[in-house]
Amino acid sequence: MAEIAPGAVPSPNIWNSPQVYEVENRAVDPDGLIETAMRAVRPWQGATVLDLGCGTGFHLPRFAADAERVIGVEPHSGLAAAARRRVKDLSNVTVRVGAAQALPLPDASVDVVHVRWAYFFGPGCEPGLAELDRVVRRGGAIFIIDNDATRSTFGRWFQRSLPTYDPEAVERFWTRQGFSREPLTIRWSFQSRADLAAVLRIEFPPDLAKACLREHKGLEVDYAVNLWWRCP
Repeated sequence: MAEIAPGAVPSPNIWNSPQVYEVENRAVDPDGLIETAMRAVRPWQGATVLDLGCGTGFHLPRFAADAERVIGVEPHSGLAAAARRRVKDLSNVTVRVGAAQALPLPDASVDVVHVRWAYFFGPGCEPGLAELDRVVRRGGAIFIIDNDATRSTFGRWFQRSLPTYDPEAVERFWTRQGFSREPLTIRWSFQSRADLAAVLRIEFPPDLAKACLREHKGLEVDYAVNLWWRCP
């Protein structure tokens, strides 16, 4: 039985279906637009990078190629164990179990933070943001990648799955917290319709997943995201 760090918000897609989430990770942003936008703000060559909510560690090797040190923090012990297995041959990567509200890191120890779809949907995540301010050094950067429900095919699906979600309120929240926004249009690119169907089933309720698959042809889905960033 996996242990969960106190205060963690469940992430039903990856917690319940890590193998399918791996398929989704491989499909997301094949053009590397998110990484390019991040590097334009704050490159991480020779830096210490924190991947918060790292899951099974999909992004850790990519950061490790340039960074001096990479730390993955994940609240689900089973996923953290999978991340450790993924990076076992990378000497500059460590993975720790912990939640955003109580990071297992010392003050001013991180240069770049990457938080991608880790339930940072706005109000409620203030304790985690305070922890990021504590661990990020002067001259560092915090990057939070979140869904943009106001546009794109995926954005419309996302809004249908969460009809009470208020993207304008979320935008106001991040702006009040001192973050800048860069809207990006990335894409999902799948190898098969079966892969697309499997991912839709872990992201949306069953009826909506079926409707999305019925409405959308092909193997690619346009996907709007917001890159929120702040340099403390």
